[in-house]
Amino acid sequence: MRINFILSEVWIGLRRNLTMTVAVIVTVAVGMAMLGVGFLITTQVNSMKDYWFDKVEVSVFLCSKNSADPDCKGKGATTAEMETLKTKLESMPEVEGVIFENKAAAYKNFQESSASKTLLEVTTAEDMPESFRVKLKNPDISTPVLQAMTGQPGVSSVVNQRDLLGGFFGLLDALRSASYVLAGVVVIASILLIANTVRLSAFNRRRETGIMRLVGASNLYIQLPFVMEGMIAGLIGSVGAAIMLILAKVFVFEEFQTFLAPGSQLQWDSVAWAIVWTLVIGVAICVVASFVTLRRYLRV
Repeated sequence: MRINFILSEVWIGLRRNLTMTVAVIVTVAVGMAMLGVGFLITTQVNSMKDYWFDKVEVSVFLCSKNSADPDCKGKGATTAEMETLKTKLESMPEVEGVIFENKAAAYKNFQESSASKTLLEVTTAEDMPESFRVKLKNPDISTPVLQAMTGQPGVSSVVNQRDLLGGFFGLLDALRSASYVLAGVVVIASILLIANTVRLSAFNRRRETGIMRLVGASNLYIQLPFVMEGMIAGLIGSVGAAIMLILAKVFVFEEFQTFLAPGSQLQWDSVAWAIVWTLVIGVAICVVASFVTLRRYLRV
């Protein structure tokens, strides 16, 4: 098999169908970029779930002096009320442990968990509410604790952190699903473009392929230049998608992660795996689409 001849045929095909080839490259790049973003969002969501769901607690916030909460009536929780609440919580079978968090401890945790310099500058320890941090044996079973603490003397509000995280994760899941749907639509468009490009290339070179058949060239020898054209277009498009994913990590995910705890941030190795998968998928789609189209439209 003459490699030089095949490469020259590939170059001729790319040059003759330059507009269609560029369209394929751009479409593959966008489709694989959307697919890669879906991979990154999935990784980010899973990382955040693994990090935060192990730390899910029920927070029982206590009344503070001059509180605007109507249940507090402008009074802070007394020592007797706090002791009663703690005893009641510790006696519940759903509770694994109870930790009292004063204003100083709450402010320290806020400093460690918040990456926003603006919030840190305008917030003081006096702005932090005192609370009981309730660790549950099973984070899925929190209703008894919520019902037992709601409306108790000295209690300002009861918050299940899992509910707060659930809404946030739901938004991320919706974004992930949207990226997959868009990627699927663009991939279908890529397949149609590749099919049309291969058909046009085969039609333009029908005389050459006819001569090759007459001299006894094998099907693989005739088909290989067309398949390589699709592979090259898919490779270039996938490289473009890789560049887009790197830019998305730097300018989108990095900005978003300033509000996340260090243990739940998206790492570069996840980006590398997303790039590898999109590269493989992008090239594979173009090769398979070219091969299938040739079997149907190129009579060899």
